[in-house]
Amino acid sequence: MDTETKAEMLDLGPVCREVAGLLDGVTDEHLTGPTPCPGYAVRDVLAHLVGLTTAFRDAAKKELGPTTDSSPDGGLPVLPADWREALPRQLDEMAAAWRSPDAWQGHTRVGGVDLPGSVTGLVGLNEVQIHGWDLARSTDQPYAPDEASLQASYALLAPPPEPADAGSASSNLFGPPVEVPEDAPLLDRVIGRSGRRPDWKPGE
Repeated sequence: MDTETKAEMLDLGPVCREVAGLLDGVTDEHLTGPTPCPGYAVRDVLAHLVGLTTAFRDAAKKELGPTTDSSPDGGLPVLPADWREALPRQLDEMAAAWRSPDAWQGHTRVGGVDLPGSVTGLVGLNEVQIHGWDLARSTDQPYAPDEASLQASYALLAPPPEPADAGSASSNLFGPPVEVPEDAPLLDRVIGRSGRRPDWKPGE
């Protein structure tokens, strides 16, 4: 493994554990509640996490097929009945898969899109991190991702230069950025770049 590959690799374990730690705080009453994702209830965010952890795990292993070919725009996902057991396991499996140097090399596919492994790993980290915040905020739980994961998302979500490079890893993956003061906490600035208001609360 060369020096460049070492620099590109990140451990997804800390953010996956942070999100897994939220699950016991999600009650059945929360499932129909609103989230910062327009049109998504808490159950839909959880279902999206179930699907994306499977997809990014398989993308890391280069096991391409239905889980990596399905577009995330195919409608609201269905939350499986065993999500409380499945999601913590899949978060662990996703983090473990991206600890392999091979995952970050070459190309793979996720959401039906072919990408370099180094980009796919960062996108997967960002997906878990941002939707973890959605879940935490929707269920009134504390959320404190690690510094390295936040820095990775902040860089990934940076507005692209003009004209935008069609293959850029910096393209905004969620929505138009929300302006947040430069001296705000890093988590708030990441959330703003993802198109969300850091001060969002259920019912607003």
